[in-house]
Amino acid sequence: MMFNHPPKEWGPLEWLVAAVVAGALVIGLVTWNSARPGPCGEGLDELAGQCVGVTDQAFDADEKAKSLIEAVADENARVARDWENPPGDGPHIPYVRIALMMPFTSDASSAMTSDMIRRALAGALAAQLEANSASGPHYQLLFAPDGKDLSQWKPVVDRLAELAKDTEAPLVGVTGIPSSTTETREAVAELTERGIPTVGPVITAASMNFRYFFKTSPNNEQFAKALSHYLDRYPQNEKGLLLWDSREGDVYSKNLREIFDRHFGKTYDLKNHNSHYIGSSGEDQGIPRRFADAVARICRDKADTVFFAGRDQDLPAFINRLANEGGCDRGGKLRILKVGIGLEPTLTSAAIERSLRRANATIVDASAYEPDWADRPGEAPSGFSPFHARFKKINSAHDLGPNALEDGYAAMYYDGFALLASAVDRTYSEISEGGKKTPDPNRLPSTKDVYSTLTISTISGDTCTGCLVGAGGTYGFTGPGENDQWAVCKPVPIIEFPPVARSDGEEKLPLYRTYRGDKAKSCPS
Repeated sequence: MMFNHPPKEWGPLEWLVAAVVAGALVIGLVTWNSARPGPCGEGLDELAGQCVGVTDQAFDADEKAKSLIEAVADENARVARDWENPPGDGPHIPYVRIALMMPFTSDASSAMTSDMIRRALAGALAAQLEANSASGPHYQLLFAPDGKDLSQWKPVVDRLAELAKDTEAPLVGVTGIPSSTTETREAVAELTERGIPTVGPVITAASMNFRYFFKTSPNNEQFAKALSHYLDRYPQNEKGLLLWDSREGDVYSKNLREIFDRHFGKTYDLKNHNSHYIGSSGEDQGIPRRFADAVARICRDKADTVFFAGRDQDLPAFINRLANEGGCDRGGKLRILKVGIGLEPTLTSAAIERSLRRANATIVDASAYEPDWADRPGEAPSGFSPFHARFKKINSAHDLGPNALEDGYAAMYYDGFALLASAVDRTYSEISEGGKKTPDPNRLPSTKDVYSTLTISTISGDTCTGCLVGAGGTYGFTGPGENDQWAVCKPVPIIEFPPVARSDGEEKLPLYRTYRGDKAKSCPS
């Protein structure tokens, strides 16, 4: 193409117009890009190769947990629909939000294994479904992934604090918090600073104490007292070994070691009879699970009681080492005393049972959950039945396996959600005058309301008003700051594996209840 005239040079006005147009295009492109969900989905960002943040929708997480995450997301969508656009002429049901803050991915050194993630998520889903089947407000269960090692908590807490200010569908609390570590201490401290009630369903380190932090599990101090009752009932030669995890930053193991030493150190001379190892959970601090020294000391000293101050995932390696190299003549049964939420299925496998029998050893676990409750409903707490009914359906749909209840994670994550939902329901009933007033989202409980309800004393002697009737027992709290917000009257069953044969006429060990002991009528039945 030929120009009859040379092109006109641009003057200041033309250049100004072009700059404005180009700027508008750039701003539009940036806005369009920022509005698009990232690779992790809406509400989440990719940090250190993991999805971190808060969302009510399905997202990229552990492959085994995919179907459970989708089930929660579907229930969340239904809850929103029932408020915004209920089917037919149905009522508009208001809803609140509870966040599940924990890892949703795992590897060999993660805070949670893949199976732990699934079982915890299944328990929380069971609680959500149970709560949404009742009258009162409904519940969304938000996913709040904070990294496989729990280190990405800061952006998660920032977002949770924003959601707590929402008046139409407010965040009312947080549950999850799977481990007692330096990172979780910092996270819970910040949640308390933001005034967000938080429940630790499987926290046991007695030093994890913050004003807004409620614990539904027994702590290590209460576990040790239950074990003390066991040892009084079934004494041996009082030759012990304290085996402890020396990993730096593990608040749980450090606290348990100190408590074992305080309760049993003098009787079993643990100052002179102890061994340590590096646990496998967390960043590399050296070769993990080196138990040769512990096994040699057990043989040399003919120990009959091991106090295990470590995490369950390391115990199979110790048991196998004991079976392979500890065949010395100790002269009697070796008891491995531990504490925990339940019995991790890896500890009750056929292979581990063979190793225990070869080593002439028994695991004695002070627990938050009794696996036999599923097979003996007459011995289970009254709140176990609705949980179990929900869980069986979830297990059938998502194939969690035959031993999915044994570690207690599903039951205790159920109770963590249920505690918050119960506080919301009690508060909402007062706000709406027993349901006489029309539901109004502006009258939904806030985090302050829920905290106030949680701190109302619920237990007096063997009577209980507003206690949690949960999968793990009937228990409650005794007022602001009392017992540092640890549950009172929580059952602490003692589990022996392999089971120890006892005579028919032998009286059964009384059930220990937190902060009340094992005396009859000291707690609600």
